[in-house]
Amino acid sequence: MITCSTEIEIQVPVERCFDRARCIELHTQTVWKHTRERAVAGRTSGMIGPGETVTFQARHFFVTQRLTSRVVEYDRPRRFVDEMLSGAFKTMRHEHTFTQLGPHTTLMRDTLVFSAPFGLLGRIVERAILRRYMLAFLEYRNRQLKARIEEEWGNFG
Repeated sequence: MITCSTEIEIQVPVERCFDRARCIELHTQTVWKHTRERAVAGRTSGMIGPGETVTFQARHFFVTQRLTSRVVEYDRPRRFVDEMLSGAFKTMRHEHTFTQLGPHTTLMRDTLVFSAPFGLLGRIVERAILRRYMLAFLEYRNRQLKARIEEEWGNFG
């Protein structure tokens, strides 16, 4: 099992950050372009909420994959957790937490815990490839999310 954690300060109030982080359209706009990620089932637009599912389809490692997750914990505006129901991983849990640092400053943390299938081979791939890949994916997405949310807030805040 691998744990990847990231954090980033976003210059918007915590409620705005929380809501924009769970927006399906914004998610697909802030991930790597080459993955061509899109929502294809469950909640495919708007803000995902408690108990809801989403299925994303994307290309990773030259293979088109589908991953279905459900929001299993939800405490607006502090935290939400989604867990994989089906997909390429053996298990995956993604915890999103939001801490208000000031009136217009939020610390957003992502903690992704996952394990690959295929026993020993999967554990080798986790450590050799997937840890760096997934951390880079999260960090890129969070930088893009920060830029978009702060730009929106500057225009409409």
